[in-house]
Amino acid sequence: MPSVETRPGIISTLLLVGRVVLILFMAGGAFASEPPCPDALPIRLDLPVTRAVIAHDQPITIVALGSSSTEGAGASTPDRTYPARLEALLNASWPGKNVIILNRGTGGQTIDAVLPRIEADVIAVRPTLVIWQVGTNEAMRGMDPARFDALLDEGLRRLATIGSDVVLMDYQIAPRMPPEATRGVYGAIIAREAQAHSVPLFSRAALMRAWQAADPTASDMIGPDGLHHSDRGYACLAASLDSAIVSAATPRLTVVNVKSK
Repeated sequence: MPSVETRPGIISTLLLVGRVVLILFMAGGAFASEPPCPDALPIRLDLPVTRAVIAHDQPITIVALGSSSTEGAGASTPDRTYPARLEALLNASWPGKNVIILNRGTGGQTIDAVLPRIEADVIAVRPTLVIWQVGTNEAMRGMDPARFDALLDEGLRRLATIGSDVVLMDYQIAPRMPPEATRGVYGAIIAREAQAHSVPLFSRAALMRAWQAADPTASDMIGPDGLHHSDRGYACLAASLDSAIVSAATPRLTVVNVKSK
């Protein structure tokens, strides 16, 4: 009869995966009064540093770098910003891991104002992971695309010196954003720089298009100001990031050899 030869650690890995699924289900109850997030295709990230930290049972520090979407403009309370929501979800997904997210968003800033604070806000902290939200204010203000490209390249080069995982997050889809022909120029630059520096892109624009396709009521992801996320928008953004990060950092299953007698 068939028998399965297991490698050391596979049982504990399967238990960990099951626990993560259960915890994610339980964490969703914290905001049970809110509408559920629309279905969207999962976003895949490659986070080798975060995966190694999880495997070695070490604490995790994440820096959320960006402008008003990171700072939390439009959120009804500080605990409803995307970094605060994400911290709560990750701590539920990884109990006992001590996940800390440092919110380093400053409203209204473009990339030329962000770069001077990378040393103090990111490099000095030596985080496990950096989530850099960029491209919204640059598109709205019509920053010279070549300059935006050069500054993003410089920022990514600086971040590469500390050996952290880095994820780039692009702009939101919102009524006050420029038309696609304009904002798409900046989105293409972000995607190109992500590829050039071998860092994953978490495309908020693509995620929001998927939300709208799955649920026409997803227009309430943007608040009354026509630009920033609502509480639901931040919650669903955090949920999608949580799913992507947990999937990327969970120890992978060991290959199993199947033998027949």
